[in-house]
Amino acid sequence: MATKLEEIEKRLWAIADDLRANSGLKASEYSEPVLGLIFLRFASERFKKVTAEIQAEKPAGYEITDDDYLERGALVLPQYAQFDELLKLPESTNMGKIINQAMGDIEEKNEDLKGALPKSFTRLSTSNIFALLKALDSISFDIEGDVFGKVYEYFLGEFAMAEGQRGGQFFTPTSIVQLIVEIIEPFKGRIFDPACGSGGMFVQSARFVRNHQRQADDISIWGQEIMEETVRLCRMNLAVNGLPGNITFTNSLYGELHKFWGQFDFVMANPPFNLKNIDKVKLQNQEKRYPFGIPNINKGNYFWIQMFYSALKQDKGRAGFVMASSASDAGNSELAIRRQLLQTKSVDVIISISSNFFYTVTLPCTLWFLDKGKRGTQREDTVLFINAQQIYRYIDRTHREFWPEDIEFIANIVRLYRGEEIETVNGSQPRVQETFLEGKYSDIPGLCKVATLKEIEEQGGNLNPGRYVGIAEKAFEDFDFMMKLEELNEELEMLNLEARELETRISENMISLLEGKER
Repeated sequence: MATKLEEIEKRLWAIADDLRANSGLKASEYSEPVLGLIFLRFASERFKKVTAEIQAEKPAGYEITDDDYLERGALVLPQYAQFDELLKLPESTNMGKIINQAMGDIEEKNEDLKGALPKSFTRLSTSNIFALLKALDSISFDIEGDVFGKVYEYFLGEFAMAEGQRGGQFFTPTSIVQLIVEIIEPFKGRIFDPACGSGGMFVQSARFVRNHQRQADDISIWGQEIMEETVRLCRMNLAVNGLPGNITFTNSLYGELHKFWGQFDFVMANPPFNLKNIDKVKLQNQEKRYPFGIPNINKGNYFWIQMFYSALKQDKGRAGFVMASSASDAGNSELAIRRQLLQTKSVDVIISISSNFFYTVTLPCTLWFLDKGKRGTQREDTVLFINAQQIYRYIDRTHREFWPEDIEFIANIVRLYRGEEIETVNGSQPRVQETFLEGKYSDIPGLCKVATLKEIEEQGGNLNPGRYVGIAEKAFEDFDFMMKLEELNEELEMLNLEARELETRISENMISLLEGKER
């Protein structure tokens, strides 16, 4: 399946990228109509599947209503707006105009999508639109699993790389999200993401619940996002996955406090790393949002961390979020805030992740997990540190990810620490048994260590896992010199390529400046 899916993804991207080159549009401009057509293919497949289910259950001649579709998590689609019907149109049709109208009519029939769907298809020529429709139609849905969801995520990632840092604001690698979900276990209650981007955290949460044979309607979705176009993308993503949600366009750092502040069961987020230029004047009298005070440094990490903590319920809320590694041992006012957070006894797990997981930054990152429900338990005065920097698989020459068994293995370390039953559906059982011989948690040099709050304070409040887990006993025996040499060579090649590209841009800018002076 993986090979076939990769072929589909790459072929679709090649077509879309070729159309971008021929259209003269920037990535930020052509991404909207392309993702709109992917959305329509998603929605049409779901619509057809639900139609067949209803027809199989109802008596002959039953007239299917809009409510029948909505109750089963499918969008209501006018007949002419369905993907197959658009493909039947003659190639002389003004496709941009037709699809713009289709998107408007779909919004009319589906309240959650009001104002969310793209209506910029007239930017593309009719021939370009037909080429995309035919490419999308070539996808075979006889492959098991959420095929089109994977394609959608792949496109988001490619757009993230094409748009640079701006794109990275809305795309979080799927395997990172899945690991966060596996650890916070959002089975029931309100889930909040104050920097929700395209909604990947919500989609993976719902899949986690369904995979454990629970009802996805037991969770309610609440999100906030600073980029208006990304709010629309998030609403589309939720809709095609049959998830109702409440997504608001706002700046979470300053905006009006959510009505459920302090009442969320789960918080998940990937906020912008090391965000600068924060207007601290707007943050006065914000003790409810920032209970440990305003950092002196002009960097957003400890604003976000406090926000995630304060948004949770007081007695049992859990949070999982991505954070810049530098936040783990930041000093001065950030250290003072971190110490206050540790004193609440809600910091539960810290995991270090290797570099090259993200599309727009190569730096490593850290996952933080808070659990207000650990107070009064055996874990109250401890924090679990995991060094997962040696756990990854290459997906191409420069990008890494976790495989399902990797995610399960790391999550099982946390489950053993919590005294919970481990899960082995993805094949991690031999690895768990080999690592934890008695089926119980134990510190493993180089991998994991449970540190007390006293030990952490002795280390100056440092939350860097490397400070605690140490070095594996077999680290040097298992060191693969040739593999490491290949990795370093690949990294050198990428740096050389970036240097050449930078040199070209500088040269072009100098020529432009000189030509401007001559004029």
